Amino acid sequence: MSQTIGFYGAAETVTGSRHLLSIGKHKVLVDCGLFQGGRQLKERNWDPFPVDPSEIDAVVITHAHADHIGLLPRLVAQGFHGPIYATPGTTELSRISLPDSGRIQEEDAHFANKHKTSRHTPALPLYTERDAYEALKHFKPVHYRTPHELPGGATFTFTPAGHILGSAFAAITFQDGTRLMMSGDLGRYNTPIICDPSPVESTDYLVIESTYGDRIHSHEDPLEKIEHVLRGIMQTGGALVIPSFAIGRTQELLYYFRILQDQGRMPRIPIYIDSPMAVSVTHVYANSSEDLDEEMTASVKAGRSELEPEGITFVRDRELSKALNSQRGPLVIISGSGMANGGRVTHHLQHRMPDPSTVVLFTGYQAEGTLGRRLLDGAPMVHIHGQEVQVRAQIERVNALSAHADQEEMMTWLGGFKSPPKQTFIVHGEPDAQEALQAKIEHDLGWSTVIPKQGDSFNL
Repeated sequence: MSQTIGFYGAAETVTGSRHLLSIGKHKVLVDCGLFQGGRQLKERNWDPFPVDPSEIDAVVITHAHADHIGLLPRLVAQGFHGPIYATPGTTELSRISLPDSGRIQEEDAHFANKHKTSRHTPALPLYTERDAYEALKHFKPVHYRTPHELPGGATFTFTPAGHILGSAFAAITFQDGTRLMMSGDLGRYNTPIICDPSPVESTDYLVIESTYGDRIHSHEDPLEKIEHVLRGIMQTGGALVIPSFAIGRTQELLYYFRILQDQGRMPRIPIYIDSPMAVSVTHVYANSSEDLDEEMTASVKAGRSELEPEGITFVRDRELSKALNSQRGPLVIISGSGMANGGRVTHHLQHRMPDPSTVVLFTGYQAEGTLGRRLLDGAPMVHIHGQEVQVRAQIERVNALSAHADQEEMMTWLGGFKSPPKQTFIVHGEPDAQEALQAKIEHDLGWSTVIPKQGDSFNL
């Protein structure tokens, strides 16, 4: 039986993860994510799927970030009717994030039509909230380390990837014994809340991400950086606005705020989590024992909430969110999206960035073409919701909070293999990062590697 892998997303770019396995006559999709970034990338979301969705027998999801699950509602709306396999943690997070994404798609289309900011008339949502709920009906939770059958006689097993809650490596074994490891996104070692990435000893073929394949993360102390920024807004009475991913990063920030408070290094000031999705996700994190590390597990058992610092307010209501614009500082607003490319944080940035007492703190990767990248690159003026916004705010960055492994951590994980794969496919990175990781793997490990282009297919 022939078996191939085709790369239809996250190929020479960071987002849009989508890999198609052909197993004889059967087809299995691994991840189905949104392209994020500039207009040219986002327009790929409207392209036809590589095959008719009705021909795909099953989907395997590595984790719940939008660039890995964000196109599932569109896949289902266009005819997919099979199972979507994911860990329980990923399933719970998807139940929160996919309807939220559908609402945002509808709201963005409505705004574009109202203010005539779209090149298309009328502007349409990529999918709707209803489409998202339909997609959720297809989810089938599969626990870590529990083999599960796939069409075509293959099986797969999830193991913890240490990236976000529910994140997993998907080890796929074909009927002839050939093994394929899909890394999804590789997490980091010794980070709070969730378990470290699982070691892997061998596989015939490996697909590995390369988001930070060309760099080593800063060794700065995130607590010191956050404390420094907080001192600044205490002196100016300003607002600290943190564009943050609702899944993973927001919970990590809350964890660090709680530590700073416990150590007497953070004054009691209002902290607003202005993201309905982040609010729900935080509760999921606190109740997902399968993913938590030993320290977090012990804290939960003791009845202590490490994710609820003093002074926190969870904001769900849109009117309360708008009212934050008139709230005087010092205060902290944590809101999505993490790349400032949409969501409620754009309204806070639009309102507060002309004020020099405002500090905008980025805590994660900012893809090319996003508002976050433009701000980090020092843009003096940006466009938000069709309006010019002068950037007088102080732009800061925490370099030590990425949920993605850096080059050194990737090499540590790869160094645990007892035998080399026949081929290692490098995906999910910008070209410079991919090429740097490729050179490092080939030089240090002597492995055979390839960087697939969009649409490339390989026999396994």
